[in-house]
This record gives sequence, C-alpha cells and structure tokens, in this order.
Amino acid sequence: MEATAYRQFAELEETHFWFIGRRRIMFRLLDAALAGQHDLRLLEIGCGAGGMLSPLSRYGHVTGLDVSPEILRNARLHGSVPLCVGSGYDLPIRDRSLDVIALFDTIEHIHDDVRVLRQCRGALKPGGLLFLSVPAYQFLYANNDRVAHHLRRYTRHEIGRKLESAGFRPTKITYFNTLLFPAILPIVLVKKLQERFSSVGDRTNLSHHVSPAANWLLAAIMSSERHLLARIDFPFGHSLIGMGRA
Repeated sequence: MEATAYRQFAELEETHFWFIGRRRIMFRLLDAALAGQHDLRLLEIGCGAGGMLSPLSRYGHVTGLDVSPEILRNARLHGSVPLCVGSGYDLPIRDRSLDVIALFDTIEHIHDDVRVLRQCRGALKPGGLLFLSVPAYQFLYANNDRVAHHLRRYTRHEIGRKLESAGFRPTKITYFNTLLFPAILPIVLVKKLQERFSSVGDRTNLSHHVSPAANWLLAAIMSSERHLLARIDFPFGHSLIGMGRA
C-alpha cells in the first residue's frame, strides 16, 4: 500500500463513513456468529493501523499480525493488544490453536490468496471461524485499487470456491455496501474513463472531502444494512464478506 493510503487509513479509520459502516456491519455478523463466547483466541491478519483490534477484543484474546513493522507502530496506539510482524504464508501460530481468524480487506493484497487461506485452516481449531472481507467486481478495478496495492477484486462465486479449496465450509457469503452501490457505480466508471486520459496520482476514494452532515448520513445508510445482513445475503454490492468454518 502506498504511504498516502496508509496515512489516510490511520487518520480516517475512526471517523470516515466507509470505515464506520463497514465496522458496524462486520461486528453485527461477528456478534451473531460468536454469540455468548468471550474467552476465544483470535488473530487478525493484515491488521494495518489496528482499528479493528480493540473491537475484536470483546470476544477474547486478540493478536494482530502484519508484514509491515512501520504500520504496526500506528497499531500500537490502539492499546495493548499483542502485535507481531509476519506473513500469512507462514503463520507464527501453532496448528489448531485459534478460534477465530479475521482478514479485513487483506487477501486482495496477497499473490497466492488460497495459500494463505490454507494456512488459516491449519491454525484454526475444528469448527473455528474464518471471517474475511474483500472488494467486489474486477470491472471496478481503478486507481484506488492500484494505490492500495490491490491485486484483484472478487465475486461471490470466487470467494466460495476459494474457501472450499482451502478446506473451509462456507457459512455466509454476501455482498455489502449495497444501498450506496447505485451511486458508487457511475462515479467509479466515470473515474476509470478519466484515468485513461489523465493521471490522478496517488489519490484514493478517501481523498475526497465529505462534510460532517454528509458523512453522518452516508454512515447511517451504509451501516443500516447490518439489520438485513443478519438474516439474508445481498446479491450485489461494492464489497464482499465471506465466513467459513474449519
């Protein structure tokens, strides 16, 4: 990920509507999947700036792992959660020792994503939960993805196939950021057209100023999806969530 994107993630992770909506949706689904469990062993792979580590602590003992020592310095500002430098290709974890592994927008950065998923399968206890999120639809791949060093975007079918290939039993695969998708889609397509004729440098989707009122409204719209996603799967959206059991 480019330095610009790292800085934006670190600065906006608590306040930007996309992060707020994403967090509320994900933890509604995790609360349902882990209901009544509070002494679990959890690992977040690709923890980045660390904004998800503290919320994960509600379920038990969390460790954050990232390949970048520099970005882990920011993660240390989020509390006393143990952190380690390491690769998803060779997890520094005993086999069958974890209850939950989370990869929040991580595997799209990794060349061999199935290899990492197989590492996760080996590190989880029988019945352990894998939770991942990824960007959706390769035709939306644009400068934002290049700056963030995304290697690909995904479809629901592809996530299901890769989970099964790694030995998981998929339990939920759904698109999300669906209510805003009709507005997002034309904006991204116009930007992709503009990128053909002019350079946009290291600007990302987070580079655009959003007023406090608009930010609040967009967060409310996006996060409202959590109530439906607890019961059904969405057929399209800007991002995907996949959950599977070891």
